[in-house]
Amino acid sequence: MVMVLSASSVTSSYQNSGSPYAIAARQAGFLVAALVFGAIAWKVPLRILRWFVYPLLLLALVLLALTFTPLGEEVRGNRNWLDFGGPFLIQPSEIAKLAVVLWAADLYARKQRLLRDPKHVLIPMVPVAGFVAMLVVFQRDLGTALVLFAIILGMLFVAGLPGRAFLVALLGTSALALYFVQASDERIKRITSFTDPFADVQGSGYQVAHGLMGLATGQWLGVGLGGSRQKWGSLPGAHTDFVFAVIGEELGLVGALCVLLLFGLLAYVGFRIARRARDPFARYAAAGITVWLMIQTLINIGMVLGLLPVVGIPLPLISYGGSALVPTVIALALLASFARTEPGAAAALREHRRRRGRRTVRAPGGARQPSTLAPRPVGRTVREEG
Repeated sequence: MVMVLSASSVTSSYQNSGSPYAIAARQAGFLVAALVFGAIAWKVPLRILRWFVYPLLLLALVLLALTFTPLGEEVRGNRNWLDFGGPFLIQPSEIAKLAVVLWAADLYARKQRLLRDPKHVLIPMVPVAGFVAMLVVFQRDLGTALVLFAIILGMLFVAGLPGRAFLVALLGTSALALYFVQASDERIKRITSFTDPFADVQGSGYQVAHGLMGLATGQWLGVGLGGSRQKWGSLPGAHTDFVFAVIGEELGLVGALCVLLLFGLLAYVGFRIARRARDPFARYAAAGITVWLMIQTLINIGMVLGLLPVVGIPLPLISYGGSALVPTVIALALLASFARTEPGAAAALREHRRRRGRRTVRAPGGARQPSTLAPRPVGRTVREEG
């Protein structure tokens, strides 16, 4: 929220009658909604959660299909938004990421004993998830499509697809991505310009070049929170896809490294939960969620640093946007819910409940008596009263 407020204040002033807080206020509303849905997801038992997997996937498919109708809205060349006439647009591909992960986790959990056969690992996972990714490709949203392809590959790896078959899937996905890249002149310019953005600083390399300028300006400790110069119109997407450049400029290399360390910690925790989860659905879902968030983080930061072409995807949890924030918070809430099933966590929760049951309170006369929260031992009561 702090970085969205800082990075969006100038843009918000131009777009919202001089108010520098309008965009941040909308993001605060998205955050409240995300926390509400996240709290619900954290409380829902796994067996009930799995009932909603197929309806969620169907909802994602319907919303993706609606983008090709008059309800679809084209933004920056990508027809990946829906306009239902409300105060904001909806991006169905963000919902599709969560839907694909949970559906694949449920599928592999049901087929647990059959996964030694590569056929059961690939079918129906690849056709269904691939169809979802292709719908996103036809929206011309290559960045989100790459994340979906990475989710598919990650789920195949976790499900135990043999090395040769996984290599074939990886090469096939790479070839497909290259095909769709070369199908658009604009994408080709993005691919070729990121290697040397200053060669065309007023053209295809403009955004990356100004992002790098912001990072260079920040040096070690940054220019101070709110002091970014690039957000004054020079850097497109300062509060969305290129918010990491503003972080580097305002908080410096130290602040940027702290953000990277936090994402690294999230990756460690996510994969640890996946490795230790007893429930197969929780194991596959935790791995898929972690792959999704980490791949998206790497692509976003890579394009800001000029290491990857600009494909237009947000930085998880930090970039502005409710369509991305709500599914991400729900995914993290599910990770926290899965963590409760770990052997160590479950034992700790049981011990905590046992200690709460033994709590005592002080009576008016100073003596300590058992708390009314703890059940009275029936056998001892009979002996004392008899």
